[in-house]
Amino acid sequence: MRAIFLDKDGTLVDDVPYNAEPRRITLCSGAGAALRLLARRDYRFFIVSNQDGIAHGLIGEDAMGRVERRLADLLFREQLSLDGFYYCPHHPDGKVAPYALSCTCRKPLPGMLQRAAREHGIDLAASWMVGDILHDVEAGNRAGCRTLLIDKGNETEWQLGPHRVPTRIAGDLYAAAVAIVRHDEERR
Repeated sequence: MRAIFLDKDGTLVDDVPYNAEPRRITLCSGAGAALRLLARRDYRFFIVSNQDGIAHGLIGEDAMGRVERRLADLLFREQLSLDGFYYCPHHPDGKVAPYALSCTCRKPLPGMLQRAAREHGIDLAASWMVGDILHDVEAGNRAGCRTLLIDKGNETEWQLGPHRVPTRIAGDLYAAAVAIVRHDEERR
């Protein structure tokens, strides 16, 4: 199985910091068309998202179920399905004791992608990690995926390194989907 791992905030949905209110979660412009293009290429869709607002006490972990249901509903309306929803509630500087720790699931580490691959039989080398910051790119590269950075101004650090160079760069999710399709065609 091939997967598209999607960062949530700023990549799939409009970025509203620490938003766990389902009514305020909206797909980025062109997201439905982008994912339909990729679905026709037999890609499956997985969310992998850092949710350190849980560790900081800004949102409860119980909110993640509502967020997942909202995302599944939004994709259903676009005639798509969500195959998995993974999030990391941790942050080493968190205020909520059970979540205030270093872990292997928090991007830029690849734990969420590796877990999804184990649980769903995903071929990581045939898959893509798509995100709007270099932590997303690094997580994908460390997992063995191809990576795509959606460069719309959300990356503020630009600390490059051996795992932080994307396979492709695009301006939005639709352009990302087109770039992935072209990349796949070039490799045939």
